[in-house]
Amino acid sequence: MVRIFQALVVLSFVGILAGCGSSAPSTAATPEERFARAKELFDKQDYLAAISEFTVLTLQYQGSAVASDAQFYLAECRYNRGEFLLAAYEYSVLKRSYPASARVPEAQYKLALSYYSMAPKAALDQQYTKKAIDELQTFVEYYPANPLAADADLKIKELNTRLAKKAYESGLLYAKMEYYKAALLAYDSVIEKYHDTEYAPLASLGKVEILMSRNRYKDADAEVQKFIDRYPNSVLRGRADEMKKSIDKELQRTKKTGAAVARGKVWYAQQSGPSAKEQA
Repeated sequence: MVRIFQALVVLSFVGILAGCGSSAPSTAATPEERFARAKELFDKQDYLAAISEFTVLTLQYQGSAVASDAQFYLAECRYNRGEFLLAAYEYSVLKRSYPASARVPEAQYKLALSYYSMAPKAALDQQYTKKAIDELQTFVEYYPANPLAADADLKIKELNTRLAKKAYESGLLYAKMEYYKAALLAYDSVIEKYHDTEYAPLASLGKVEILMSRNRYKDADAEVQKFIDRYPNSVLRGRADEMKKSIDKELQRTKKTGAAVARGKVWYAQQSGPSAKEQA
């Protein structure tokens, strides 16, 4: 991933610098003057021209007072153009190169938003979803008092729900294909990793259904009891209670059948075994 970032940025820089030869302002301009010009272009939403100016500032004036701001707005240009992968890279450069900058908290949040904007629907690969969650959690951990922390928490919950849905639907598919071991593993993943989402109770009952279908009623009984203990007020409680009744009925039947078989074995042993006198 880092190599992709670097390749994209290098190609971008080559294009920018190639186009800067004739239009670049005089080198006599101070960093502050160049930043003001770049910011003016940014405010006018002329992001391509602004990228050119901010890039020159970040390359030639790295030690100036405006360097960190130039790096931030370079990332903002990328973000506003929908170039989220490049934006993520530029925000990460700001964090790494200017850790003391006042722009770092916002850069951390926008880094997370860049990945968030690339996160696909639940059925697709969730690489960027996981990256977004990691970066959002970093933001909340480092800046819990930031006004954006509440929004970050909401986005984390949204993305976790997306991942939970994917894992749950994988369990459903495996069960349908009769890959029961894989289905149980998928359901366990939902229950353990995404216990605070709506898919955890569904996965819990999915496990119970599979165990019942495989005649593993003791295991099913233990799982349905876990559901009742974990989600006593769930909208699925009625369904769980019905499953519990069916399991109890089956266990009772099995118990009676087992007792009858045991009695039959004793009777057969008594009838077919030689008596003590016959043995003598």
